[in-house]
Amino acid sequence: MDPKDRLIVALDVDSKEKALNLIDKLKNDVKFFKIGFELFSSCGPSIVEESLAKGGRIFLDLKYHDIPNTVSKAAISITKLGVFMFNVHALGGYDMMKKAADAVRMEADKLKVIKPKVIAVTILTSMDEAALNSVGVSGRMDDEVLRLARLAKAAGLDGVVASPSEIKLLRDNLGNDFLIVSPGVRPEWASVGDQKRIATPSQAIRDGASFIVVGRPVTDAKDQVGAAQKILKEINI
Repeated sequence: MDPKDRLIVALDVDSKEKALNLIDKLKNDVKFFKIGFELFSSCGPSIVEESLAKGGRIFLDLKYHDIPNTVSKAAISITKLGVFMFNVHALGGYDMMKKAADAVRMEADKLKVIKPKVIAVTILTSMDEAALNSVGVSGRMDDEVLRLARLAKAAGLDGVVASPSEIKLLRDNLGNDFLIVSPGVRPEWASVGDQKRIATPSQAIRDGASFIVVGRPVTDAKDQVGAAQKILKEINI
């Protein structure tokens, strides 16, 4: 697969101008962009619409986690926006995930549009087992991630967000058709930041990641295009 079909660059910036400028700079090398809380909270849905107009394919990373009815209605609105993919939080439970997946499917059929991929966050990549234990989850990290991923698959979701540490475990247990989107990916030349369960781009892809999400190593680089191109080369190793 073309490395450009595996890389998602996170637009973790605080303004529409910065985000759209990044898309303009990177769009010859990057197809997919992630819009998260900071940018969406600053700009609202218009940032999705304008990013799509520039040719970017959007992963909307808002980690919906609420009662099933609320999340399903939000999922319908997101489907209308035309994003490629969005996520919910697996800890919202089976009913919440299933209702969201069903709502997206029905809305896409109604609008006659391509259904956005719906994936579930398992455990945040900023957490380790000590952090997990501190919020009352006493199981091993691998066991918790696999349990939540299985729940998401049973609910009809397309995949999960999981750290590089769990990619191989999930791929071995959930098959080749289940998406694994992995943040916490850091090239060897980049700083780790606040991520704890990390891997290099080439390792994450070898282990079975469908997509890797990279933010600061690209967005904070002096040469952003060069940084993205280096990551694409690493994916291809």
